[in-house]
Amino acid sequence: MLNIDKYKVSIEDLKCKDVLENLDFKTTKEITPVKDIIGQNRAVQAIEFGLKMKQKGYNIYVAGASGVGRTRYTYNLIKKNLKSNSNLKDWVYVNNFKNANEPVSLSFKPGEGKVFKKDIEDIIDKLKNEVTKIFNSKEYEYHSRILMSELETNIENIIKELNEFARPRGFKFQATDKGLMSIPIKENGELMQESELGNLTAIEVQTIREEGLKLNQDSKDYIDKIKMCEEVYKNKLKELDKTVGKSLVSFYEQYLINKYGNDEKIKKYIDDLCIDIVTNIDKFKEEDGDNRQNPMAMLGIMSTKNQDKFFNRYKVNLFIDNSECNQCKIISESNPTYYNLVGCIEYKNEIGALTTSFMEIKPGALHKANGGYLILNVKDLLSNPFSWDCLKRALKTGTISIESLNKQFGYLVTSTLKPEPIELDIKIILIGDNYLYSMLYAYEEDFRNLFKIMADFDIEIDKNQENIYKTTQLIASKCEEENLKHFTKEAVEKLIEYSTRVSDSKDKLTARFNKILDIIYEADAISDENQEYITGIDVKNAIEQKRYRNNKYEEKLNEMFKDGTLLIDIDGEKVGQINGLAVMGTGEYSFGKPSKITASTYNGRSGVINIEREIKQSGSIHDKGVLILSGYLGSRYGKEKPLSITTSITFEQNYSGVDGDSASSTELYAIISSIANIPIKQYIAVTGSVSQKGEIQPIGGINEKIEGFFDVCKIKGFTGNQGVMMPIQNVKNLLLKDEVVEAIKEGKFNIYAIKSIEEGLEILTGKSMKEIDKLVNENLDRYRNSSNDNTDKEENRNK
Repeated sequence: MLNIDKYKVSIEDLKCKDVLENLDFKTTKEITPVKDIIGQNRAVQAIEFGLKMKQKGYNIYVAGASGVGRTRYTYNLIKKNLKSNSNLKDWVYVNNFKNANEPVSLSFKPGEGKVFKKDIEDIIDKLKNEVTKIFNSKEYEYHSRILMSELETNIENIIKELNEFARPRGFKFQATDKGLMSIPIKENGELMQESELGNLTAIEVQTIREEGLKLNQDSKDYIDKIKMCEEVYKNKLKELDKTVGKSLVSFYEQYLINKYGNDEKIKKYIDDLCIDIVTNIDKFKEEDGDNRQNPMAMLGIMSTKNQDKFFNRYKVNLFIDNSECNQCKIISESNPTYYNLVGCIEYKNEIGALTTSFMEIKPGALHKANGGYLILNVKDLLSNPFSWDCLKRALKTGTISIESLNKQFGYLVTSTLKPEPIELDIKIILIGDNYLYSMLYAYEEDFRNLFKIMADFDIEIDKNQENIYKTTQLIASKCEEENLKHFTKEAVEKLIEYSTRVSDSKDKLTARFNKILDIIYEADAISDENQEYITGIDVKNAIEQKRYRNNKYEEKLNEMFKDGTLLIDIDGEKVGQINGLAVMGTGEYSFGKPSKITASTYNGRSGVINIEREIKQSGSIHDKGVLILSGYLGSRYGKEKPLSITTSITFEQNYSGVDGDSASSTELYAIISSIANIPIKQYIAVTGSVSQKGEIQPIGGINEKIEGFFDVCKIKGFTGNQGVMMPIQNVKNLLLKDEVVEAIKEGKFNIYAIKSIEEGLEILTGKSMKEIDKLVNENLDRYRNSSNDNTDKEENRNK
């Protein structure tokens, strides 16, 4: 009988070492809280390098699994490396006096935008008052009266000439409220009264009317001269107004140029602004006189609103105000829609019509983060139509353009604004997973050119004293931040063990700190209100309760093993039958489940038949594993002669599909048992991948698999022989529940670690490999001879 005890895993290899032995504290209250990044040196260096690079295209993609703290740590790193606000600018939109549909963008140093806006508002208010005063002044009245007097004189002279022209025809022109009117005169030159027309015959009245109409037509040149004089008067009055207005505006124009004129673009706007004010100086006059003649205006319905609307052209839209920013800004946009990124133009409903102006231009995240940093979740970005394209366009052109999507969707829209693009100086940080990074890098050329830095956050970190201490500091920090009870040293040790278990390696800690934080919160919640600190028992209970909340399906399966619904043998020996181990999951909870695997061998030439594959319930990786079995069998037993067998293999009572190669060694044991007709120990469950050379390869989920078989053995009763055979490489991953470790200590359960198929066969069969090979070859010869006999018979029958 072979000695298999040499393959048993020692008790020391089943548990973690005392991780806090070098840390001297009783509770986390004694630990200094720190929020430093833990064990992500590669990612930190990549981010810091990306932040230093100022050249185009060095934006950063932060990759990693959810829960490793990518966003929080990235934000803290940026904040740590923040510099002064030298790159920040205030931005305003102002009216384009030459084309109102294309508002002008102006930039200022931080704080100057607000001052500029106030300066313009104050100047417009002052001009309203001063214009009203100067147009009501005696000096202005004197000059306007001169113009009026000139107009009256000119008109009187023209009317005099006109009457000389009309007198021979029996008419005279007289000014009335309705303008010049031709009136018939009597022989003595006096105007004919309307009552005197009644003394005339109808023919005489008709003659006067016809002569009057003809006179009006013939006197058109004189009327045009009067209109010309009136036009000249209006132009002179307007020039007078402009001269007066210019004298007023020039002072403020010089004030603005002295203050802001170093920027040519701002200077041009000031020039255009002052020209427009002078051109429309009459709008600054009070309109009380006009209002008295307009009932609607007197009620305040029209005039004030129209006047206010006109003066909107002189307003300043303080688009981006960085007056209170001492450092570059860090903006995180949680909903990166198109408009949330590049801004939008809002509309107002005025009497049933949609209207807008440069004052309705609203900024997006790119504007708000301009000169600083913008953090975006790449999945959210790609989920929003047009967002990725607009971000690429902004980064490639170095400008932010605000455009409506209506035309792209084919909607009919009224005319809209086309604001002048704003210069973009920004560092974009995308947060996403490795899969999306690979997809974008492979299929999106612009992505490769725009995001040249990839910072990859690992899901696990080294389990060294530095990282353990930092994790302890993280626990202390959360206790302080969230006002939780502090943890005892024993409780911290349990959390470290849990972190190690989640990482699936005794040499690592999980970097998915959200899982640790969940236990911290839950341990605090379930602890006794009267106790001062969280103990190890509290942490253990929190972990168990979390498991209990999620393991309903696992318990249902165990009930089915108990009542015999799911068939499994955990005692005795059988030919062509073995217990494999698989990992199943329900959401965040994973557990192990043993499965009966059977193999049946008979005469034929089909080789290994994977029944799951035949019914399309097998994944590609499992199919590969089965093909590897054929390679091993052919290499070991078919080099000189063909195998001449058919072996079918299947997972019994499995209806949900199979994938992965962690059961490939298990299947190979069942096949060899079936071929050699050697019974296998049913009380040893097996997991492990195998190569074509017979090497046992490591697999995942080792703890869940062992614990799954252990639970079934506990349900059906321990015999002392039961256990699990696993790859030796997975010993470093063993972090079993205390219950399993205790059972192994007491000799109720066993774990074997092997390197090769040959070692596994010796454990499972109790025979040496030499004996097994002999039996396999003998049976293969028998199958081969039987196959040849059948072939000869078939050939003779055909003859």
